[in-house]
Amino acid sequence: MSRHAAGWPATLSHGEVTVRPLRWRDVASWVEARTRNADWLREWEATPPGAAAYVPSSVATFVVMIRRLHRDAHAGRTYPFAVLVGGRFAGQLNVGGIVHGSLHSAHLGYWIDERYAGRGAMTTAVALVTDHCFTAIGLHRVDVNIRPENAASRRVVEKLGFRDEGVRREFLHIAGEWRDHVSYALVHNEIGTGVLARWWRSSRTSVSDTPVDLPDARGRHD
Repeated sequence: MSRHAAGWPATLSHGEVTVRPLRWRDVASWVEARTRNADWLREWEATPPGAAAYVPSSVATFVVMIRRLHRDAHAGRTYPFAVLVGGRFAGQLNVGGIVHGSLHSAHLGYWIDERYAGRGAMTTAVALVTDHCFTAIGLHRVDVNIRPENAASRRVVEKLGFRDEGVRREFLHIAGEWRDHVSYALVHNEIGTGVLARWWRSSRTSVSDTPVDLPDARGRHD
């Protein structure tokens, strides 16, 4: 990984939630979580055109994926994060399509273990990484594209103040077919004091949206 890539590598945390670079030694936890969550993830997973179904997760799948992600991280194109809850592997969050120059943007993609769904863990992780994109990485815009049917994932970004910018027709190949996606976005001048801080202030009175813990967000460059 490049020592010169802005904002990478980095470890970010808030309460019990930590996001840090996805590592080779995550292989066993990654395969176990994705195998156990196959039915939970199948409907939302990207598939190559021509593939009829979800591609099973395996050590070989992880090796191919992490080699590509580390190569892209070295080039500053993609930053792959593991999401941990209470120190346990709970999912993955990638910052992809990083472009600087006159665009200065990226998009986020993520999945979470069903065991941790509904606890605010992924909302916290997305907030941490979005703030990191705007500060340490220096981006102007962050996009998230989500299938209209994926209500849980849409709630994550809506709680964080991402704007609905409309539907992209047949945007991505998912579960064997080209699927429409709702495009959400934030730009730097919309975040105020930060995405995480804004969400925390707005969610303190809502039990269902409460982050898993209260301490201030922390971050470091590794």
